[in-house]
Amino acid sequence: MNTRTFDYIALTLVVIGAINWGLIGFFQFDLISLIFGGWASWVSRVIYAIIGICGIYALTLFGRVSNDSYSDQ
Repeated sequence: MNTRTFDYIALTLVVIGAINWGLIGFFQFDLISLIFGGWASWVSRVIYAIIGICGIYALTLFGRVSNDSYSDQ
């Protein structure tokens, strides 16, 4: 899997996480918890961890976008 594909996957998961946090903030509704069985479920914890790791990885996109690495097509 090349870096660009991983970037899109990471950004997609970050957006899903952001939407979930928006739902929590506005409506006190946790979609991930509802789908995967609550905060105590190991599946939910793994999904939250993966989304968190993708968020940290997304920080590296700032440096690569400023270097125009995506315009080399």
